[in-house]
Amino acid sequence: MKVHKKITGHDLIALGYKQGKWMKDAIAYINKNELEDDAITAYLEQFKSPDPIALHKKPIEFSINIKAENELEEDNVSKVISSMQTLMKTPTLVDGAIMPDACPAGPDGTIPVGGVAMAKNAIHPGMHSADICCSVMLTDFGKANPKDVLDAAHANTHFGPGGRDRDSQFRFPKELLEAFEANYLLNDGQMIQIARSHLGTQGDGNHFLFVGTSKKTGNTMMVTHHGSRGPGARLYNKGMKIAERFRKELSPDTKKQNAWIPFETEEGQSYWEALQTIRQWTKTNHEVIHNSVAESLDIEIENRYWNEHNFVFKDGNLFYHAKGATPLDAKFMPDITGPRLIPLNMSEPVLIVEGATTKTNLGFAPHGAGRNMSRTQHRKSKTGSIMQIFKEETKGLDVRFFSKEIDITELPSAYKNAQAVRNQMKEYGLGTVIDEVIPYGCIMAGDWQKNAPWKVKKRQNKRTRK
Repeated sequence: MKVHKKITGHDLIALGYKQGKWMKDAIAYINKNELEDDAITAYLEQFKSPDPIALHKKPIEFSINIKAENELEEDNVSKVISSMQTLMKTPTLVDGAIMPDACPAGPDGTIPVGGVAMAKNAIHPGMHSADICCSVMLTDFGKANPKDVLDAAHANTHFGPGGRDRDSQFRFPKELLEAFEANYLLNDGQMIQIARSHLGTQGDGNHFLFVGTSKKTGNTMMVTHHGSRGPGARLYNKGMKIAERFRKELSPDTKKQNAWIPFETEEGQSYWEALQTIRQWTKTNHEVIHNSVAESLDIEIENRYWNEHNFVFKDGNLFYHAKGATPLDAKFMPDITGPRLIPLNMSEPVLIVEGATTKTNLGFAPHGAGRNMSRTQHRKSKTGSIMQIFKEETKGLDVRFFSKEIDITELPSAYKNAQAVRNQMKEYGLGTVIDEVIPYGCIMAGDWQKNAPWKVKKRQNKRTRK
């Protein structure tokens, strides 16, 4: 009687198969059914790794909705176009565009700020970045006094690292909690704890709370700008790890920052659903701040609308990754209630725009003014005292920093020329300005790191040693 030779994992690896979760069950099936030779080969066919997906030999063509206005911008635009050309070799991409506010966001091949990349059946976490759903919301407070609104906002908002303490937290909506708990990527204790404490916080960097008046109606309007804070950053990290696993298996030649999650997989479906929950959390994050201002001043809200400009938008099997690009097309926003918002800098109006989709804008507009140089470069380029520079650049405005420390890299000179961006919006068909929010003042995090606890302690230790 012939004795069937037991198959082991070493045998399958010797046949050229990669070790994985599938192997244990496959070995059990082969041995139970005493498969041999051709029968083993036929059964294992389903587990063969697909041939690696190659990069596009040439970059997929993309639209360039930007031009350099001076020598500094020439270098910036050149780097943006070069990085976009490398990016557009990614196998999943079918179209792309760059906006007038475009600037580099990392190593060559990284989607630039002000970039749009259209992928087929794929979500690229690295193309929406850690600040998922960075967005802007406007509330029209009618004829309320701008100073009263800014004062109330200052008392109710929160900038800087971390979240709110338990005594100052906003109520976490039941439906949001249920959505977090229903998705395995969001349902962990620390994620939910951070989602609770970060609700009603705005972070740092270029995030702001802006108060001004409508050019058209004279009404007082408040605009907030921030993203998904801790919850979004944690989801991004999980998404990048999942995408990296797929990259190693499907397309090792793809750059790590451009790894993707196939949408039709279980992971793809779960990640997409998680993105929608993070989107709702972020919208709620804006709302609680705006509502608290209305409640503390006992004033009626006349109108409100919002839009994200850092997200993934789905249309059929196409996924539009907007890294700092404002959606014009209503199909991208299921809860659209009004026009879109494009802030420029603290001394310029927030633009209220509408627009149509064209072949070259892919349904998007810029999200702001963008930068021509890094924060470090800008800081080095300024001479004189910080206070003097601040007074010159914010003359006539009520500009506040939550940390009480001026962040010179957020002053108007840190950004591209606002009028040039507006001119290029018009030239390239990137939305029509229907109103403007004329600035009264704003609040930003400021240079909170200057007096961060660890820096204070370090200075104290240094003085002690002396």
